[in-house]
Amino acid sequence: MATPLPVSDMTASDEARRAVNLLNRLADELRRRETETTRRLDYYKGKHKLSYASPEFRDYFADRFKGFSDNWTAPVAAAPAERMNVLGIRLPGEERTDVDLSEAWKVADCERGSSESFVVMLAAARAYCLVWGNPDNEDEPRVTWERPDQAIVAYDSDTGERIAALKLWSDDTREYATLYERRFVWKFSRARTGTGGYSVAGLIVPGGSDVVRSPAQGGWEPRQGLNDDTWPIPNPMKRVPMVELRNQTLLDDDPLSDIAGVMAMQDAINLTWSYLMNALDFASLPQRVVMGTDIPQLPILNDQGQVIGKRPLELDTLINERILWIPGERASIGSWPAADLSAYSNVIERAIEHIAAQTRTPPHYLIGRVANLAAEALTAAETGLVAKTGERIVYVNSSIREIHALMAAAMDDDAKAKACRRGTMMWADTQFRAIGQKVDALMKMKAMGFPLRWIAEQYGLEPAEVDRVMVMAEEQAQMDPVNQAFNGGVQIEPAGALVAEPGDDPFATEPGPAR
Repeated sequence: MATPLPVSDMTASDEARRAVNLLNRLADELRRRETETTRRLDYYKGKHKLSYASPEFRDYFADRFKGFSDNWTAPVAAAPAERMNVLGIRLPGEERTDVDLSEAWKVADCERGSSESFVVMLAAARAYCLVWGNPDNEDEPRVTWERPDQAIVAYDSDTGERIAALKLWSDDTREYATLYERRFVWKFSRARTGTGGYSVAGLIVPGGSDVVRSPAQGGWEPRQGLNDDTWPIPNPMKRVPMVELRNQTLLDDDPLSDIAGVMAMQDAINLTWSYLMNALDFASLPQRVVMGTDIPQLPILNDQGQVIGKRPLELDTLINERILWIPGERASIGSWPAADLSAYSNVIERAIEHIAAQTRTPPHYLIGRVANLAAEALTAAETGLVAKTGERIVYVNSSIREIHALMAAAMDDDAKAKACRRGTMMWADTQFRAIGQKVDALMKMKAMGFPLRWIAEQYGLEPAEVDRVMVMAEEQAQMDPVNQAFNGGVQIEPAGALVAEPGDDPFATEPGPAR
């Protein structure tokens, strides 16, 4: 591997120019994704912009219902994610999950990080994970889970292997970029060029130049951390340390979002709610009727405050004040029926049912009405969600396996890192069952001869809990005298039993000779 040059020499080298070119290409792609990624995550958080069926309705009610949202995108994405729980990895030839990697997974708080990343992946179509060594303790690698608007991975077009990864972030004054390659880790920074919040667009080198410019020219400058002795930093892992968690694709590089098709229906539901609340506003207050007189007029004043004419009161003002003005002495009202508000709620319920059917989300997750359903009925209602969750696990299985491989590499165990790529990921059961139903099924499997360890794993215990149960079961077996007798331990003989000697006739009626 080439030896890193001093910063002054490396800045103008061909390697630095190549690194900046790669950085700019990845940053441009990240900028292209940013708008849709931000929109999808905003929808998941309930930040919806109301869409209106007519300009008149928007002009009058936009401010009134500003900030309102009836968020159905959140349960659609959260329902599969809450069932995706990593239990560990079982290496080839092993019967149990790897203890060291399971401990490192917990120490790095990956239980929380992976859960949040699964939600982001399902909502925004992508999420990322970065693994790096811990100089304070090599047995506890650092694992961070990255947002799809701040990280990106580049792949080889022929082999599909990761060739680089970029992480971008900013503070109030500067923008920062870290480019990860197999050989080097390149760190850059530059002064912020725009105002406002984070913007990937500002990361492109002005003028399309492929050289590392000085800060005065507005380009990237090398950045060194407190513990960095060289620039760039040699990559001790010798592999790209960032992994992409990608949702379903159609054999292309454009993964799908689980809520992309829900957002349009979400807009329709919010619009219907705004119409309903507007109708409630008018229906809940008394309406005033003035009959037998002319429409009121307002005086028109000149600059000196003198009345120079009159003008009719605007119709919008009468509507806003809930006043119906009917001029003429013979004016009358035939009927004023109450508005049927159930039509709005029926439309909303039908839209929610469509969301449930299209996304395979159980109806009782969205509508919230369960009327004495049997356990079998609830299990059948969740069949689509269980199948959907299993598909999502298939999509991220190799990525989670690769994360464990990177963790092993960061722990300086290349043999285990290689084995992780052929290992088996252990996931919690994706189907929620009644406790009695699950125990009954496991008891039948136990009767069929399935071992206790397998039964404990299927019950849903974590690997550490499975080991503890096995130790407790062994201790309990040692305390059982019948079990010891069957295993050659304590000899149990009935009191007063006669032991036959060789030559004795077991069928004799008289006792044998005295001894």
